Amino acid sequence: MRKWAFRAVLLYLLLGIFFYVYLYFLADSSLPDIYKGSSADPETFMNSRELMLSEEYSKIKNLLFFLSTPYEWLFYFIILILGVSRAFERWSEATSKFRILQTAIYLFWLSLLSNVVIFPFQYISFRISKAYDISTQSFSQWMKDELTDFWVNYLTMFIIITVLYLLIRKFPKRWWLAAWGLSVPFSIFMMFIQPVLIDPLYNEFTPLQDKVLEEKILAIADRANIPADHVYEVDMSSKTNALNAYVTGVGSNSRIVLWDTTINKLSEKEILFVMAHEMAHYVEKHIYIGIALYLVFSFFGLWIAAKLMNHLVRKHGDDLKVNKVSSLSSLPLFLLITSMLMFTISPFSNFISRYQETRADRYAIEMTGDKEAAISSFQELSRVGLSQVNPPLLVKFFRYGHPTMLERLIMLQEYDTDQ
Repeated sequence: MRKWAFRAVLLYLLLGIFFYVYLYFLADSSLPDIYKGSSADPETFMNSRELMLSEEYSKIKNLLFFLSTPYEWLFYFIILILGVSRAFERWSEATSKFRILQTAIYLFWLSLLSNVVIFPFQYISFRISKAYDISTQSFSQWMKDELTDFWVNYLTMFIIITVLYLLIRKFPKRWWLAAWGLSVPFSIFMMFIQPVLIDPLYNEFTPLQDKVLEEKILAIADRANIPADHVYEVDMSSKTNALNAYVTGVGSNSRIVLWDTTINKLSEKEILFVMAHEMAHYVEKHIYIGIALYLVFSFFGLWIAAKLMNHLVRKHGDDLKVNKVSSLSSLPLFLLITSMLMFTISPFSNFISRYQETRADRYAIEMTGDKEAAISSFQELSRVGLSQVNPPLLVKFFRYGHPTMLERLIMLQEYDTDQ
């Protein structure tokens, strides 16, 4: 046990050193000479201080990402081999004879410990965002959101884990297939309730006050056949200086949402471009494409997870302190495997997402016909968010679900609106 714990910690430290050296000494985020002076050159829309801050902020946030992800894996591994997961299971069994209550108790302690252990990374990220003037939240406001996150995630996970382990006990060899089948309606259900039940827990949504702007946005939505009668404004300035807008929900639950920071910092033409971009995801059925890809990924992911869990419990159950796959104490192993699988396929899923975002950019420029507003909106998004225009390759592969600002701005600059 000590040997494996030492090796796991050593491997984590080596990974941390590698990513630190890569991000701070090896990676090149400079702009290619061919694009100097173009609309993609940050020196044309950022001052020297903003340029410095964007590099500093991006490097720190990227390093935190590459440190926190394997840190989560390390946590799951350590609580398995130290017998913490088994102890949680025994406490739950000693507290109640009902499986559903045992699951609730076990998951509460696991979730609580997980949040305590990962809290330092979350707090550091919050403090950095405050230091670089991205976050506008007070500590108490931030903690309120963190507590809301805890309970929303706990209740969601409680439903998932209760059903998952019921299926494992009922279908020992094919539980992964049954879980895959049930995950589809559950995911669609979550898409329906997200805009109306979950999102309002974090922010206040009100009808857009600027009725002239709302009318213009709804005119674009009508052309895009989006069933929306209102545009919603959300008070994000109390939390962040970043800009965003989105179209969420499915069918009659579709909702067009603008952050008030976007309203305050972008011109009307820039806002219309951003909204046209978001509507493109609805028009091009990216939600349904995402569901289809999720079906494929989750099918193979759950199959691999089931195979690995059976093998590891059979061969190393004593070391992992897990007697059988159907035991609640195996949950950290399941979370460890699925987290590593998702990280492994993230370059591919990010590639697909970047392609869809490029399609949305093209749709928006065709819808609005205003290339200048498109370029200036992305420049402002990059400036306010302190984003790297040309991030390092590994950062792009593992973190970027959107094209880099360099790619987006060059595409827009070269786009022929008369074609």
